[in-house]
Amino acid sequence: MAAIESRDVSVKELFQKFYVVPRYQREYVWEKEQVAQLLEDIRSEQLEGDKSEYFIGSVVVCPSQAEKGADDLIDGQQRVTTLFIILCAIRDRLSALGDDNLEGVKKSIVDVDTDQYGNDCRRARLEPQYKDAGSAFSDLIEGRTVQKTGTRSIKNISVAYNTAKDFLSDDLENSIPEIKKFFGYLMANVKLIKIYTDSFGRALKIFETINDRGIGLNAMDLLKNLLFMSAGEEDFEYLQDCWKFIVDELYKIKERPLRFLRYFIFSTWGVPRLAKDELYEWLLKNDEKIGLRDAPVKFTERLKEALGAYVCFVNKKDRYGENNIFLENISFLYKKHNSAKQHLVLLLAGRNLSSEIFSALCRDIESFLFVCNLVKEEIRTFEKTFAGWSLLLSKVKTMEDYKEFAKETFQKQKRKHASKFSIMFKAIDERSLPRYQFDYVLGKLTQAVDSSAYGSNNPLSYYCNSKEIHLEHILPQKPSSDVYKEFGVGADDPRLIWSIGNLALVEKSINMSLGNKAFSHKKRIYPKSRYLLTRIISERPDIGNTAIDRAVLPMHPFGEWTREAIHQRTEWLADLACTVWDVPTDGYGKGLEIGE
Repeated sequence: MAAIESRDVSVKELFQKFYVVPRYQREYVWEKEQVAQLLEDIRSEQLEGDKSEYFIGSVVVCPSQAEKGADDLIDGQQRVTTLFIILCAIRDRLSALGDDNLEGVKKSIVDVDTDQYGNDCRRARLEPQYKDAGSAFSDLIEGRTVQKTGTRSIKNISVAYNTAKDFLSDDLENSIPEIKKFFGYLMANVKLIKIYTDSFGRALKIFETINDRGIGLNAMDLLKNLLFMSAGEEDFEYLQDCWKFIVDELYKIKERPLRFLRYFIFSTWGVPRLAKDELYEWLLKNDEKIGLRDAPVKFTERLKEALGAYVCFVNKKDRYGENNIFLENISFLYKKHNSAKQHLVLLLAGRNLSSEIFSALCRDIESFLFVCNLVKEEIRTFEKTFAGWSLLLSKVKTMEDYKEFAKETFQKQKRKHASKFSIMFKAIDERSLPRYQFDYVLGKLTQAVDSSAYGSNNPLSYYCNSKEIHLEHILPQKPSSDVYKEFGVGADDPRLIWSIGNLALVEKSINMSLGNKAFSHKKRIYPKSRYLLTRIISERPDIGNTAIDRAVLPMHPFGEWTREAIHQRTEWLADLACTVWDVPTDGYGKGLEIGE
């Protein structure tokens, strides 16, 4: 036979052969949406007429390396697996409806084969060898219920089977004649291109050619294929274990594989910009310095190691799995923005720094992100910025090196924003920040003063616990008549009510006694708070020359709450913010020296 054969086949012709899904192939990943769409498309084409045909793509096969008499599925296993599951669902549905004439559908699922000793044996038309399949296919073949728990692949197999059963029940109304017509159309009129080649290596090359522009597959799938194509067969099992780790870990943290791959490239080679559909082409063009073909195992190990650190960072830990307070703080800042992950580029670039330097990096990233967030700099620009900084960060070996790096990157950029930061901070109101970021801002300021005064090491989560800690409006959101009498005109002005100078954090128990009362009542309550930044609103601690006194020395308590008082407190908090987020003032703000 020729080295490569290609021909159109029907589903019936396809399932006259036996197939193996090699263990190095990715597991079954189709979900309900894809399975339902396939069934609906086939049904729609069937309703066009008996002569209408439906094409579902191509499959690439070669002689199986593990099972004699079978072919290895190199490409198209998701579609073939789905067709196999649909056939099992048709068999079970017809059987449940009392139809015993099922030889045709049964033979497309399991048939008799002859082993090497000349003995007849039952053999499934499709045999997945990857570990994640578990006993799911045995259950399918024998007509048993596929468990909904287990690996992702098992869950997907169960969902696909139930989706097919629901289609037969709902769309075909449990009608034996309609189900049989659908089965007949599926077997005869649904077509594929089957590409058969005489060797595994050639099959992989065909797979790459078919998908050289990512059609139907993404860069991660193509990358995996290239790595296997470049590796020796003795490395297949190890490569598969590494790749399974990568796929499983990304799934656990619900991360998009292509984002991780892009960030890995950005952080390693400083690529300034790369779209998802350009990833694979870039990898191929830069293979000489990357080592995909020359050292596929080494590259895969490098990718796996980077992912291990990446998973820790997403979970707010350092690469050793230890909690990192600054990464946790970033999660409060971007609580509602799952896509705001550009800082992971820098974290990946700095993953091998010492703990001390890495902690400083995380601190500076948090500070930089908040400053840029407040001045409304587009976060999408960070990918390009952080990719460039990654190359500089790779040269950092000591803390002195890092300080120089921070000066030329974080500090330089924040200095550009210093004037706007001070202005924007003083203008914070309900229109400029979402509520969770109010919690973050007040939490950071309150934490900084407490830390300076008491040596407190309470994490930011201690101050941002919405159940126990409340956001207090000194001038109430719904002023009482007493508030109007004391404050006068503007007591209901939302610009004053939501001004940063009018906000504080208080404990739940204290907040209950504050309500919408006037300041003359509230000022007796604030000193009972454990938070020094709240206590100083109406009373200065008089303990002597202690850290507590020095922490709030630049601030003064208020006897009355007026428009001027709100503006004065806003100024103090803006100066404090420049210190807390390490913004170079250069005359734009004084910077409040807490603890001096």
